[in-house]
Amino acid sequence: MSEEHAHYWTHPALPAVDLLDARYVRHTFGRHTHDSYVIAAITSGVEAFHYRGTIERVGAGSLGLVDPDTLHTGQAGVPDGWTYQVLYPSTASVRTVADELGAPLGTPGFRKAVVDDDRLTRLVAQVHLAAAQNQVLAASTLLRELLAHTLRRHTAARVPDSPPAAAARQAARLARDLLAADLTDPPTLEELAEAVGARPFPLLRAFRTVYGLPPHAWLTQRRVSTARLLLDAGTPPAEAAVRVGFVDQAHLGRHFRRIMGVPPGAYRRANAPAARDALAARADL
Repeated sequence: MSEEHAHYWTHPALPAVDLLDARYVRHTFGRHTHDSYVIAAITSGVEAFHYRGTIERVGAGSLGLVDPDTLHTGQAGVPDGWTYQVLYPSTASVRTVADELGAPLGTPGFRKAVVDDDRLTRLVAQVHLAAAQNQVLAASTLLRELLAHTLRRHTAARVPDSPPAAAARQAARLARDLLAADLTDPPTLEELAEAVGARPFPLLRAFRTVYGLPPHAWLTQRRVSTARLLLDAGTPPAEAAVRVGFVDQAHLGRHFRRIMGVPPGAYRRANAPAARDALAARADL
């Protein structure tokens, strides 16, 4: 079997988590980050991904774990590709469960990027199945169990690595805010540095350290995430592309699929207001 498929979706019972069920063979994820955690259970094949300076490989029966705001990629580790079920729980939802468990202060971080944990693998599958069958109570309960199990078994408080000086962090934040304020007409690096009172290379280095990406790649990711919000609201992909600064729908499509794993049209069909309303109505029955 070599055909690819991907379904990226949300469910009203799980407001703080996205779900992805996919098979990839030729598709590759470019360098990107998530503002959520990534818990990916591989069901067949092998996924390889560059993470924290090394190439990780995760095969069937194992899980890939990625921290928020941490640069990584994703590609087939064998010719037949890989299939997986993924959960993207928000940092707030994970922190809430960590507080309930009495975990140490600080942002929880995964100790290893690849783990073997049969129970966690089953919980990922059970959350997906419960959400797909619209079993609201089961989905929310299983997700809470999954997060608690993950925190107990696979995380520790994260300590930032050699953060840049306060002035450099402030310049990076200002640069990010300027880029976010106008996605359609970004400045050059030199113009951006001048606007925040920094020199180009130190700004580039600080920006990459603070946000995990250089400014141009961060801008592309912000454009995709903003386009996603527009698609959630029912905006057609072609209109969303122009509104966030892409040349056209094809330009959006390339970057959207590289980061999200599905084309924008498929994402919109699964997450448009009508689809969400239908799920919510079924959940109320």
